[in-house]
Amino acid sequence: MVKKRKIGKSGLEVVPFAFGGNVFGWTADEKTSFNILDAYVGAGFDFIDTADVYSAWVPGNKGGESETIIGDWLKKTGKRNEVVISTKVGAQVSETHRGLKKDYILREVEDSLKRLQTDHIDLYFTHFDDLTTPVGETLEAYAQLIKEGKVRYIATSNMSPERIRESLKYSEDNNLPSYICLQPQYNLYDRKGYESTYESLVKETGLGVVSYYSLASGFLTGKYHSVEDIASSARKGQLENYINDRGQAILTALSEVAKEYNATQGQVALAWLLARPSITAPIASVSKVEQLDILKAVELDLSNEAVEKLNEASKY
Repeated sequence: MVKKRKIGKSGLEVVPFAFGGNVFGWTADEKTSFNILDAYVGAGFDFIDTADVYSAWVPGNKGGESETIIGDWLKKTGKRNEVVISTKVGAQVSETHRGLKKDYILREVEDSLKRLQTDHIDLYFTHFDDLTTPVGETLEAYAQLIKEGKVRYIATSNMSPERIRESLKYSEDNNLPSYICLQPQYNLYDRKGYESTYESLVKETGLGVVSYYSLASGFLTGKYHSVEDIASSARKGQLENYINDRGQAILTALSEVAKEYNATQGQVALAWLLARPSITAPIASVSKVEQLDILKAVELDLSNEAVEKLNEASKY
């Protein structure tokens, strides 16, 4: 099996591929989700990412469905100690259910622990920033949870570089636990945001990085080439941004590299992320067990020429 990678400065080591639990309770029902998790962990992988808000956007759902499915799977299989679980707080689950105030985090973590049927969360993310709450109040809440053994490490996502710096400084000045990882949107198409805004901060501070939308909502698998192709997709809204000349150039380069490596375009797109020095692990998800062939990405060692070809096609 491929060598594990350490997440930032933490004691957490994972096979460098995180399974994105946003599909559980959305495009994958409980039975399918269990089969996917069985196959994923059975193949030697060990990092599952979810959030309290998954999948509240589905009609009839209220949030927490993904955590509940993962918790039921953990109970059924007894595999809690074989996996690293990350979940999140701070997204708007409902009108009254959002933010990063201390009392809210302390309540919300109990609900997440209950749904996940575990006594601790390995990596707890600030999912979205809450500008009405001082960073210190949020970090004090996390410090309490770490002290109580309910959370091992903390991380952040969708937060400005300025607020991340402010948070890291507050932790250092007040001898509090600090963020060890960043979860940004990053893939072969969506490069600019991360590379121009966060990459230097990550390198300077030693933050681990687990990228979300690593396959650009499935676009980088090569499944969608036209507006017609995306018409029936559950991710149509996101995919519309990729149907253009640059998107086509990226798909062409992916196709050429995939042929060279006898791989799929999705595997190559993930291998490109794994070849970036600042990336710890990409997050990706599937809705069917047979789509787990993307896991082979961790074994693909792209040459400098292949990486350069992809860089050139996706330049911005």
